[in-house]
Amino acid sequence: MQRLKPLHSLIALAVLALLAGGGALLAAGSSRADTAPAAAAAPRPALTVTVVQPQQGQVAERLSANGSVAAWQEASIGSEANGLRLTEVRVNVGDTVRAGQVLATFAPESVQAEAAQARASVLEARAAAAEAQANAERARTLIQSGALSQQQIQQYSTAAQTAQARVEAAQAMLDVQQLRLKHTQVLAPDSGVISARTATVGAVVGAGTELFRMVRRGRLEWRAEVGAADLPRIRAGMAAQVTAASGAEVAGTVRMVAPTVDPQTRNAIVYVDLPQHPDVRAGMYARGDFLLGQRQGLTVPLSALVVRDGFSSVFEVGEGGRVAMRRVRTGERAGARVEILEGLAPGARIVQQGGAFLNDGDVVRVTEQSEPKTAPAPAAQAPAATK
Repeated sequence: MQRLKPLHSLIALAVLALLAGGGALLAAGSSRADTAPAAAAAPRPALTVTVVQPQQGQVAERLSANGSVAAWQEASIGSEANGLRLTEVRVNVGDTVRAGQVLATFAPESVQAEAAQARASVLEARAAAAEAQANAERARTLIQSGALSQQQIQQYSTAAQTAQARVEAAQAMLDVQQLRLKHTQVLAPDSGVISARTATVGAVVGAGTELFRMVRRGRLEWRAEVGAADLPRIRAGMAAQVTAASGAEVAGTVRMVAPTVDPQTRNAIVYVDLPQHPDVRAGMYARGDFLLGQRQGLTVPLSALVVRDGFSSVFEVGEGGRVAMRRVRTGERAGARVEILEGLAPGARIVQQGGAFLNDGDVVRVTEQSEPKTAPAPAAQAPAATK
């Protein structure tokens, strides 16, 4: 009996150990069962994003418009000679010419012959006028002697005046022929660029026939169409940024605003002087912006905008990293930033980039945008001790 007591004690200890181990296993299993639903309920972040805040700053106020590029003034260069043959054309479309430069020449032979004939007529008329003047002077010396009547003396004086008038008429005819001879050369009325040419060597053209067209001084202008409501915002001397169809950008200056408005379109033409540019030509369509001034505005990075269903939106990050899509109304664009007119609070935290991959209500992992650190100023060095 005494030997059985230690055996019973060992069995009791073993049972207690088994019971304790089972309780521990049951407790561990229950804890795992409690944490598993909690872990399953926690949403996984859809994206890791950088959060930024809108900034207040100066925004350039612009007014957009469309229009065509045209010549400031276009000159029509025609023929002043009549019935002459064109012998030489010295310029072509695109050539730059200066005022007074010879553009074309006509055959001058017939005009030269007529000018020589008119010159001879002048000499003949002068000789006749000299003779008539001498006769009139001799007749006046005989007034006192009575050898000639007063009527005869008056006839000599009248003949002298008539001869002088014939001299002036002959001189006028000579001037006409010399002018015709001058017109055998077609001269540029001003400096500029030849924009069209109809002159053909060998053609016989009449007076007034157009031979060339020229853009005076090479000056171009942008004729922008602006609505009547926006006209008070534009004034002469204002800067404008014009973009041609080729993508070339030039800086222009408003020269004038048309005094009338088209009754059909209710638009007025604003004339903007343009500098010379190889990619900007007359007849091109162009769009541009009038730079009206500066104003304070709320801006966000352009990458933060998401366009869905034709509306611009941003994603605002709330508590727990959950995003909410905010529809906004945009304004002016300046470089990589865009103005927000309404729909966003100044202190909002928005997703800087990657909003196209998000939906309203998603959870994101947030990394704040790091501010640029400025390098500390170098410490002032003590002057070296002198021995």
